[in-house]
Amino acid sequence: METSQSWYIVKRPQGSCEILPAEQIEQKEDPNIVERWGPFTSPDEAIARRVGLIRTGKCQPQ
Repeated sequence: METSQSWYIVKRPQGSCEILPAEQIEQKEDPNIVERWGPFTSPDEAIARRVGLIRTGKCQPQ
């Protein structure tokens, strides 16, 4: 049986955002995470949302 994986967008102190699987977020509380959005059902959905966050000025492009 296949389990579905969740994805999050996390904002780093330097302003850039990256997409991480839920396992990396839930393992520990990372002090380098300023803000978090999600969960998203696929990496493609998270990428689309990240583009929107960049357009609104909440994230810096990498």
